[in-house]
Amino acid sequence: MKRVLQTTALLASLAWVMPAQAEATPEAKAKGREIAEEAERRDRGWGDSSADLEMVLTNKRGKESVRKLTIKSLEVESDGDKSLTVFQEPRDVNGTAFLSFSHSLEPDQQWLYLPALKRVKRIASANKSGPFLGSEFAFEDLSSFEVDKYEYEFLRDDNIDGEDVYVVKYIPQYKHSGYKYQEAWIDKAHYRVQKVDFYDRKGSHLKTLRVTNYQQYLDKYWRADQFMVSNHLTGKKTALKWHNYQFGTGLSEKEFNKNSLKRAR
Repeated sequence: MKRVLQTTALLASLAWVMPAQAEATPEAKAKGREIAEEAERRDRGWGDSSADLEMVLTNKRGKESVRKLTIKSLEVESDGDKSLTVFQEPRDVNGTAFLSFSHSLEPDQQWLYLPALKRVKRIASANKSGPFLGSEFAFEDLSSFEVDKYEYEFLRDDNIDGEDVYVVKYIPQYKHSGYKYQEAWIDKAHYRVQKVDFYDRKGSHLKTLRVTNYQQYLDKYWRADQFMVSNHLTGKKTALKWHNYQFGTGLSEKEFNKNSLKRAR
């Protein structure tokens, strides 16, 4: 009992001498949200798109494995976007398909089709913080960005790779997120995400996303050629290399439903 009392006293004294983390000011919250809203506003109106991807998985010893896939996306007015991702190579993942309906305030809806099991599996909300098919991306990372999913705090101005940027804290407001918060570097010229640091529920720096080689399409929409996630706890990395972006391909709602997952190729 004496040791417990001594420990309690020590913790109390540390709490007294260590300053509490300052609450974000209303101005910092408002500016953070304004930056997020402007980034979202600049990317409206593309309708539908498709792209080919290579997913490169690198383990902590530097050994790589490569997967090839395609992704189709549909912009949804007044709600989150819909996307359909289909794996093509290697053979053991051929036909695996992932369908995601993003939402602003309601939980995202996600389904995974595994050809070996010949069935569609619903991804439960509590499991969205788990890894996506062995990669360093979580299921929740694959939903579209929706402003109302987060609260915001403007942290500071900064510079990254010669780009003047805003650094903004994103605090998830949806239940079961695997992150306590994220810090995003957003360039001032075009409001494109350049880098994101992810902090787990304990507040530890879990991983970093770098977004590079942006190209502009339709004289308006910016898309990056590479996403690279580095996991600081496991030493693993996952790169997404994007090719053959196309817009206005005529995709419709009927191509984004769970009944079509088995037919997706």
